[in-house]
Amino acid sequence: MKLATVDDTRAFGRRLASFLRPGDLVLLTGPLGAGKTAMAQGIGAGLGVTDAITSPTFVIARVHRGRTPLVHADAYRLGDSADPRAEIDDLDLDASADDAVTVVEWGAGLVEQLNDEYLLVRIDRLDDDTRVVDLVPHGGDWAARLARLTADQQGDQ
Repeated sequence: MKLATVDDTRAFGRRLASFLRPGDLVLLTGPLGAGKTAMAQGIGAGLGVTDAITSPTFVIARVHRGRTPLVHADAYRLGDSADPRAEIDDLDLDASADDAVTVVEWGAGLVEQLNDEYLLVRIDRLDDDTRVVDLVPHGGDWAARLARLTADQQGDQ
């Protein structure tokens, strides 16, 4: 799907949040500036998070309280370490995984071991700043939830 603006990316994140539940793992991938943090902001808003959601690059992970807690992590700097999976384990993201939605930027190839079932969100930014979003379900009932999300979105158009 194509999202014309950053605000559209946040709005889609809010819509996606309505299909998320505690225990879900969402991986956001894409180049710098693609809109990963904007998507996380929308997801947070949809989960009832009221505090500011910013890129967690320098703190690596933040927990945001809302109707459903959001664990927002960034694995960008971990990819350069000798053992990035060990660093992910050290973050203890799975400690709150059952009670929160966990969203990890730059997590593809690093955090999939946290949950057998997860959603991969690929975001790319075109030259005109349009975002192209591809949702890839992995296990569980993700395919069914995405079918409902797609049907819901088409109904709104």
